[in-house]
Amino acid sequence: MDPLAELQSRYERLQVLYQVSNVIHSTLEPQEALQLVLREAVRIMRATSGSVIMINPTSGLLEIQTSTGLPQNAPDVRLRVGQGITGWVAQTGQPACVGDVRKDPRYVMLRRGVRSELAVPLAVMGELRGVLNVDSDRENAFTVADQELLQELAVQAARVIHNTWLYEQLRMKTRLLETLVSVSQTINSALNVNEALQVITRESCKLMQAKTCSLLMIDDAGENLTLRASFGAGAAYINKPALSIEESFAGVVLRRKKPLQLENVQTSARYQNTEIARKEKLCALLSAPLLFGGEAIGVLNVYKDEAYIFSNEEVHILSALAELSAIAIEKARLYERVVDVEEQLRQNEKLSALGLLAAEVAHEIRNPLTVMKMLYHSLDLRFPEGDPRMKDDVILREKMEHLNKFVEQILDFARSTEPKLTEVNLNQLVDDLGLLTRHKLRNQQIQFFRKLDADIPNVMGDATQLSQAFLNLTLNAVEAMPNGGTLTISSKAMRAPRSSEQPTHVVLEFTDTGHGMSAAQRDRAFTSLLSTTKTKGTGLGLAIVARVVETHRGKIKIRSKPGKGTTVSIAFPV
Repeated sequence: MDPLAELQSRYERLQVLYQVSNVIHSTLEPQEALQLVLREAVRIMRATSGSVIMINPTSGLLEIQTSTGLPQNAPDVRLRVGQGITGWVAQTGQPACVGDVRKDPRYVMLRRGVRSELAVPLAVMGELRGVLNVDSDRENAFTVADQELLQELAVQAARVIHNTWLYEQLRMKTRLLETLVSVSQTINSALNVNEALQVITRESCKLMQAKTCSLLMIDDAGENLTLRASFGAGAAYINKPALSIEESFAGVVLRRKKPLQLENVQTSARYQNTEIARKEKLCALLSAPLLFGGEAIGVLNVYKDEAYIFSNEEVHILSALAELSAIAIEKARLYERVVDVEEQLRQNEKLSALGLLAAEVAHEIRNPLTVMKMLYHSLDLRFPEGDPRMKDDVILREKMEHLNKFVEQILDFARSTEPKLTEVNLNQLVDDLGLLTRHKLRNQQIQFFRKLDADIPNVMGDATQLSQAFLNLTLNAVEAMPNGGTLTISSKAMRAPRSSEQPTHVVLEFTDTGHGMSAAQRDRAFTSLLSTTKTKGTGLGLAIVARVVETHRGKIKIRSKPGKGTTVSIAFPV
């Protein structure tokens, strides 16, 4: 070829490459980019059919990623590296130009009528990742110049493939992170442990696009991992026995406190339940430890239904999700303990109410009973021998004595409820109250505010009884705001008028924005425990508060109007 013709040929080749480059760089979608590369390769080579074949990193087999002009079942064909002309290129990294495939023993036929084939390697970042292949129905259809041009096109294509893979990885990472934020909010909204576990497995399965997800936790003996929740699992998996921490793959993850994965649990000697995996069609496994405070409390597993290698991004995402899940589990456990403590306080409140009731029983029954006994003895009733009224007289005396002893027992019980006075910081009791009731207030859509004077002095009181009284006031406020509202607790020190000396009283005020109280309701608010007219609950709430305040030498007042909310003010002497 003369220099001018050679120069013309080089110019045409560069022009073609420039045009092809513009086309194949027009997308960042991996599959679309491969299709563009193949379409341009077939066009400039004047080929009849073509394919882009990539090496599967999991199986090591050659798989057709996109094709044109080949039969519909062609993508189902898998070749080993070294098998066929394409496999030879993938094995050696060298191009192959075959003028008549019928004379080449390496050829594997995918389409009848093929006579010549040109295949060049696809190297991404210096690593051979696949083969670009074109076919023709004509013999000796491809020249050396065609081979050089296709090789240069393969270099361009490799850059495009690399960029689209990077883009896809970043897009996947972004999607995973965005989903992780959403999932973490969903998980942390669960307040019941079992509910939290179910949410974790469901959302993990969606996030990781897995077939099945399971959550195993350490049993009470600390020897086995038991299934606590699952999503997408069948009966065989759900009913499988507990896993030994010392012998199982999940136990290794737990002990090492690091995520681990298996490409195929159906064939792995490290996996204990291979038969169950085959029955459930579980294949790839990624397992991450649930870590809280540096300690592993369980493992989170996700399964794919095919052999798969989880990327570093997926491993990091599941690890982050497992850590969030551990926090959510401990939060739910803590909430359940808080609910239990609240219930205990309610039970203590009932016991306190019984003690206060006992004092009132003594007041309401003992005095009339004493009068009855005195009057009865003053009658000095005497009946003749054999008179049946003598027996009635004995029974009457015995019953009055029995009733008197019963009253004495009640008095003994009442004495045990007398407050045990120590120095108490009322602000601290209010802070503890806020911690105890925060979930209940949040669930009732009630905002809680504290306006506490940091300089108030301590008062003499029984912290347990005062806490129960304050809890009663808070729960009464919650009942008054069924549709939500605001509860404000404030504290301040009170001094004598025109005095700058030490405070004489500490005042606590509980202010709600509820439905308020009528004048009649205010008048009856602190009435006898035995004469309440409340239709809901025990009717003891404010009466108990009043008795507790009274035993602490305090004073209680109510300011309220219907529809305007209520303020309960308590003054304790310093």
